[in-house]
Amino acid sequence: MKLATYKDGSRDGQLVVVSRDLSQAHYANGIATRLQQVLDDWNFLSPQLEELSTTLNHGKARHAFAFDPKLCMAPLPRAYQWADGSAYLNHVELVRRARGAEVPESFYLDPLMYQGGSDDFLGAMEPARFVSEAMGIDFEAELAVITGDVAMGAGPEQALEGVRLLALVNDWSLRNLIPAELAKGFGFFQSKPATAFGPVAVTPDELGEAWKGGRVHLSLQSQWNGRKVGQCEAGPEMTFHFGQLIAHIAKTRNLRAGSIVGSGTVSNKDWSRGYSCIAEKRAIETIETGEPKTEFMKFGDTIRIEMKGLDGQSLFGAIDQDVVSLHEPLEVEASPAEAA
Repeated sequence: MKLATYKDGSRDGQLVVVSRDLSQAHYANGIATRLQQVLDDWNFLSPQLEELSTTLNHGKARHAFAFDPKLCMAPLPRAYQWADGSAYLNHVELVRRARGAEVPESFYLDPLMYQGGSDDFLGAMEPARFVSEAMGIDFEAELAVITGDVAMGAGPEQALEGVRLLALVNDWSLRNLIPAELAKGFGFFQSKPATAFGPVAVTPDELGEAWKGGRVHLSLQSQWNGRKVGQCEAGPEMTFHFGQLIAHIAKTRNLRAGSIVGSGTVSNKDWSRGYSCIAEKRAIETIETGEPKTEFMKFGDTIRIEMKGLDGQSLFGAIDQDVVSLHEPLEVEASPAEAA
């Protein structure tokens, strides 16, 4: 099934079930009003949502309406935990090679991960607002899983059993703030603003055979200002699968239902497949010519990130965002209830 959260003027929005082709939706308020409720009581509530999903996909839901991604918040608008890995070590290798640094052997044995802010996520079509272009605005096309409870000490296979949903991610970075932050020895903070998520989160069965070994074996497309810059394969080069990433967190703590774990930037050794973040393009340019040429994003730029399933249809819907100055007034869009 596919689940989304519609704006309703509240912090947590209204849970809706979305049809497989993303054309129709149905409020889930007869079952649950918020996605966190479902994650907290998955075994009881998810079968009821699956039944509604089946009815909707068969065109028999009495109160279905046209699905509009513009009205979506992040599927889980705020979460108890957002931990993002760097599971595609080709990305790490490129960035380090560009600055003449080697990748430590430990990076191949133990996942890199940082704890991001989880109290303020962006919807798929919400503008991304930044204070200054000088901060080095960069998109990062990724995938993530949303978990149920995972016990401390869980191994990778047990951890995979805790995956409830998968999601599409744009993990915004402010590249010019990163060096000074990392130099302090405490990791990312101001350099990682609010993360954006695709319109719908999906259960693993929606991926069919593409969900295998804790990896998503599909390609992830990025379009910057309308030009395709990346068509990266998400499966084969994911060094650490999602079970390993979750188990890495669970080494010293429990994960509670509603934890979100990201893959990090999807990256391929074949440079002809393009890139999922500008920093990687700049690293390639530095390796080839001695200096980066591609500038980071400017106010007025757009980024579209999308993944299609084995059937050729959009799996999560698209992240489609404008880059906007914090000081630029934004139009206030009415929620569906207010519009009615």
